[in-house]
Amino acid sequence: MTTPGRNEPQTLKDAHHVAAATRPQPGASLAAWLKWRRDNAKMYRAVSDMDRFHHHELRYWVAHEDGEAEALAARIVEERAERT
Repeated sequence: MTTPGRNEPQTLKDAHHVAAATRPQPGASLAAWLKWRRDNAKMYRAVSDMDRFHHHELRYWVAHEDGEAEALAARIVEERAERT
């Protein structure tokens, strides 16, 4: 999964495993989900520079996670506005 001395994923498969292993539990806060989505986007972006064979698929996942993060951020703002 990783090169010696490094813990970062190196391939698309590695990145998917990390994402699955770090997924928040059901019922987690929106903030936890937002952080997870943003972390995933960052991870997939970094891996896209290493796993050139899957570069385009990784870029899809970057866009997907960024989109999900944007939607969650908007939902958080909306819920805060409803409480005031």
